[in-house]
Amino acid sequence: MADLDLFVIGAGSGGVACARRAAAYGARVAIAERSRIGGTCVIRGCVPKKLMHFAGQLGAAIKAAPAYGWAAGEPHLDFRRLLEARNREIARLNGVYIGMLERAGVRLLAGEARILDRDGDGFRVAVGAERVSATRVLVATGARPTLPPLPGVEHALTSDAILEDLYDQPPRVAVVGGGYIGVELSSILHALGSEATLVIRRTLPLAGFDQELRERLTEQLVAHGLRLRADCRIARIEQAAAGLVLHTDGAPVEADAVILATGRDPLPNTRGIGLEALGVAMHDNGAIRVDGRYESSVPGLLAVGDCADHAGHGMDPGQHDLTPIAIAEGRHVAERLYNDHQVAVAYDTVPTAVFGVPQAGSVGLSEEQARGRGRDVRIYRTEFRPMLHTLTGGPARTFMKLVVDKADDRVLGLHMVGDDAAEIVQGFAVAMTAGATKADFDATVALHPTAAEEFVTMYQPAA
Repeated sequence: MADLDLFVIGAGSGGVACARRAAAYGARVAIAERSRIGGTCVIRGCVPKKLMHFAGQLGAAIKAAPAYGWAAGEPHLDFRRLLEARNREIARLNGVYIGMLERAGVRLLAGEARILDRDGDGFRVAVGAERVSATRVLVATGARPTLPPLPGVEHALTSDAILEDLYDQPPRVAVVGGGYIGVELSSILHALGSEATLVIRRTLPLAGFDQELRERLTEQLVAHGLRLRADCRIARIEQAAAGLVLHTDGAPVEADAVILATGRDPLPNTRGIGLEALGVAMHDNGAIRVDGRYESSVPGLLAVGDCADHAGHGMDPGQHDLTPIAIAEGRHVAERLYNDHQVAVAYDTVPTAVFGVPQAGSVGLSEEQARGRGRDVRIYRTEFRPMLHTLTGGPARTFMKLVVDKADDRVLGLHMVGDDAAEIVQGFAVAMTAGATKADFDATVALHPTAAEEFVTMYQPAA
């Protein structure tokens, strides 16, 4: 008989969620982690990013205060103090995660886990000098930032360093990459007082999001003072007397720090843990191929989160590499295996937010995705000055959009750029997951005065 029912490799969001839920149903569970407990999101991702985002919002609020009668001087940011406070909170959360696992009865092993072999009873796994056997293994190792093969890449930083380390505020920063992380880090650092340039290969950031959302967000980023270098290819990074020079196919970009936010790759995290010897089928980027139950090609070995290739769910690799998705998948595995309960992950209505300045949020299909799937849709949109800035006279604009299926009136997509977009989109995601129609939106009484009310008062189709 195996020592354990389940061995989890990786104590990030997906691994912890599965381990705790499985243990709650009586499974004998152990989890291994080579770094700090909590994973990318808690330690060097979503949480530290959001704390820095709050700091940028507070700075903007202080600057807006005189328009509301408050006598406020020029704000000064103690950048080091911000990072130290951020890191204290991350250390606290690391302790919280350890406590949650201990209280759930999950055995925690510190170190690099490696699957030694598989026999009729399950798997043998090593963590350092310790050996255990488990009926099943869940791989939840996540992904790491990728670094392009550029000359001078050793001078650049990754998002991990920016969100985890202590450093002095760079007066000038160049951020390369038009995805979530690139938009967030460039606009947050700009809001904190750095002169920031976002360098992207495409014309607009956030490929895969609704086209109009991308356009409106880009307009707002630039209106707020972020420098944008679009349709730009990077050639090399050089150390210069006055800092760094990012050479491109256009004019060079001078900066004190260059951040490469060009994507994340599961390959370094899935390599070396014994998958190859077992014959586990993997995608070219190292993601483990799983079916609709998150089972790999090797019976008893499962994978969730960023290290899983979700071909079994009809998704492109990386389409939903989000922390809440990893959590939902981890819980699904625990519910199915140890509670005989199928809990489907609602991939069609996954809410997502970009915590830039301003924020952007989406749930459901973009207009382009809906039309690409053959849906005949009606489009509703509105754009307005947010109430806060009617007194400040600032450049902020709020954009909202609904994508509605003409056939059954169901709201297929909801998109927003503006303050509190993340909080607003989360609420509407509940309604859309429940199948809300445009008629349901119309029948909902508006909460006035709010920005969110615009989503239930749009009545004239734009297209």
